[in-house]
Amino acid sequence: MFVIPMAGMSSRFLRAGYTEPKYMLPAFGQSLFAHAVGSFARYFRTGQFLFITLRQFAAADFVRAECARLGLARFDVVTLDTLTRGQADTVFQGLAAAGVGREPLTIFNIDTAEVDFTHPPFVGECDGYLDVFLAPGDHWSFVAPVPGSDSRVAATAEKQRISALASTGLYHFASADDFRAACLAGASGDPSAAGPGELFVAPLYNHLIGLGRDIRFRLVDGDRVVLFGTPDEYLRLLARPASPFVAPGGTA
Repeated sequence: MFVIPMAGMSSRFLRAGYTEPKYMLPAFGQSLFAHAVGSFARYFRTGQFLFITLRQFAAADFVRAECARLGLARFDVVTLDTLTRGQADTVFQGLAAAGVGREPLTIFNIDTAEVDFTHPPFVGECDGYLDVFLAPGDHWSFVAPVPGSDSRVAATAEKQRISALASTGLYHFASADDFRAACLAGASGDPSAAGPGELFVAPLYNHLIGLGRDIRFRLVDGDRVVLFGTPDEYLRLLARPASPFVAPGGTA
């Protein structure tokens, strides 16, 4: 199951004068939503998708219309009434509302595209993985590899540069139960309960690593990662001479 949390207020875009949430904004003839979800075009006919929205901007209607236009065969939309404590909390609440069982989860940001995504060959051999790319700065989620390994994760961190491997925003869990257990452990109880701090997805892997689970990473070419999560990133995207989203078709 592909899970797309999109229950934020797009506050940076609203402060910059935009009147729509970022995922509704246009670029190269389609919405940013279409470009982000289009990362998974190979799975449109076979995959199950879950979108978690906020009850603002008529978001659920927009998502349903875009999914129908894109040709997604199976999708659900969950609408939350209030802001959450972050991406992990959004997914936790969305899974509960949708009645999701123990199936595998692939969580992805709505403000990024990973051009022509396919799962790595090792997806069925591990308990979870993150896609990463080489990026400067410290405003990402980061992965530290196991020394001497080309794919095993030793630790993850949020906005702490423990390596040059920055998350693309794609997080896979072999079981939704693992995600939920890591959420509960990381939040010391119900992640939706009142309390300080934003709940991010990447640090949840540390709980699973501590249990001896096999968590891996895949290094993705930075040219395949398209960012549009801030007004500046969006304007840089629009300034490109050609669309970066052109990708070969196909199904999985």
